[in-house]
Amino acid sequence: MKHSRRESMLLVVPVEVIFLGLFSCLGAIPLRAQTGFRGIADELVTSSGSSASARQTAANAGGPSVGTDRIPRGAILPVVLRSALCFDKARPGQVLHGEIAQDVPFGSSAGIHKGARVEGHALEATPSGNGSATTVKIQFDKVNVGGQWMPVVTDLRAIAGFMTVIEAGIPVEAPAEGSPYNWLPKEQIGGDTAYGVGGPVRSADGSKVIGKFLGDGVLGQASAKEGTPCRGPLDHNNNPQALWVFSSAACGIYGIKHLEIQHAGRTDPVGTIVLASHVRNLKLRDGDGLLLRVN
Repeated sequence: MKHSRRESMLLVVPVEVIFLGLFSCLGAIPLRAQTGFRGIADELVTSSGSSASARQTAANAGGPSVGTDRIPRGAILPVVLRSALCFDKARPGQVLHGEIAQDVPFGSSAGIHKGARVEGHALEATPSGNGSATTVKIQFDKVNVGGQWMPVVTDLRAIAGFMTVIEAGIPVEAPAEGSPYNWLPKEQIGGDTAYGVGGPVRSADGSKVIGKFLGDGVLGQASAKEGTPCRGPLDHNNNPQALWVFSSAACGIYGIKHLEIQHAGRTDPVGTIVLASHVRNLKLRDGDGLLLRVN
């Protein structure tokens, strides 16, 4: 018997994960729903028409470095929060912890491994008053690469609630008898569909293949959807990006009610993310997912 996607989700989501969402402001409770992998981008680079010589041409034209001494501009960092941010309790200097949710390749070179730590902090918190929203200014500005903390300037491309992240890891249909679970399609946050481990990822409208599903995340080109502020490739950085559970054109807020992105950090002040809510006790929770982009 087949179940709907939501019925399937209720069958497999552990009770302790649901409780996590209720108590996340009490502390960081790790949510480790994804399995590890070591992504290899070369196959996707080749299939998209890029090669070592093409990458060198891009570098000569002012494209991004792909060395481990620098995180290239335009690289997308998929991050799962490992601490909570409560709007009514946020204070300047509060440290925000996260970790890389999927291996992040830098073209043909080694990049950032899954589990690498990411840190940010709150810059300013303004409580609501006279009908205005509560606002919190934050930055994510440090990534631990190979045991070394590296400064980075990032903007916010997309953010999703922890239950939305979990749902993205559940197949859109229940397995039939004898069907391997890992072959079942999954819907990425934003609408793309991933067709089994090692299989293709098709765009939300089904018109083209935009990447490859590697088990705990997707590698694919970032794209800009008309009508949204998010951008496609930056500075010749056409390499496949680690999109994790998000679609190639994912942009904005998914599954977090009452949240508003007033400033994503793409423009001045670059790297400063301003979040707002008319609900004072809104929380960003341990397990929420973010797509940050190096600016």
